Amino acid sequence: MSVFMSAFAGLVGALADALHPLFQTASTAAAIVLFTALVRLAVHPLSRAAARGQKARTRLQPQIAELRKKHGKNPERMQKALMELHKEEKVSPLSGCLPSLLQMPAFFLLYHLFSSQKIGGDPNELLGHQLLDAPLGERWHDALAHGGLFGAQGMVYLGLFAIVAAVATFNFRRTKRQMAANPVTPATGPDGQPVPGMGAMTKLMPLMSFATLFTVSVVPLAAALYVVTSTTWTAIERAVLYRDMPAAGTAMATAV
Repeated sequence: MSVFMSAFAGLVGALADALHPLFQTASTAAAIVLFTALVRLAVHPLSRAAARGQKARTRLQPQIAELRKKHGKNPERMQKALMELHKEEKVSPLSGCLPSLLQMPAFFLLYHLFSSQKIGGDPNELLGHQLLDAPLGERWHDALAHGGLFGAQGMVYLGLFAIVAAVATFNFRRTKRQMAANPVTPATGPDGQPVPGMGAMTKLMPLMSFATLFTVSVVPLAAALYVVTSTTWTAIERAVLYRDMPAAGTAMATAV
């Protein structure tokens, strides 16, 4: 693990060195943003596939409703019919999960890198790098202890909170508009029956983006930069990929 983290630290350092002529003391922060963009770019083909799969599943809703009427009293037959329908249409029920799952290692790498005092037995020099006056290895409560909410470090976090709030508001309004225009059909499980509690969860989906505010406030600033960059990328990506998506698909996709 230490060897792997040393290699990752070297990668971040190399990106920072390459960006230093443009960003000077903020070059490591810029390297993290660039690293995040590269991760999202690598995962983008899967995001496109997930969007196609979600649209296909939405188109199948009338057929699933018919199967529910036909086999509603026979869960085993219903499940088999659904599997056959998805196989025939070449639709995977789990395709939407892959982009998020593949991004998690990158986030945890950054979290661990900027939470560790030593890397490979040597002091972690990256912890001293800053975005403006805020160290990348510290958290919001550290910023509040050095100048308060409107101090130099606190202002960095206020800027990140503003970006997250703007993106979350954009997602919320877009999803609410689409839900109003296209009423959501009840979500169903493998047997075609409504999933308990899924209706309430769907109503809460538009608010999930605001939870990112909490994440940004408790993780190291470097990890917070990853979260903010990835969240902004997601909002733009989904606005494009799901622009013709009915509300049900959009609401579910927001949680991915």
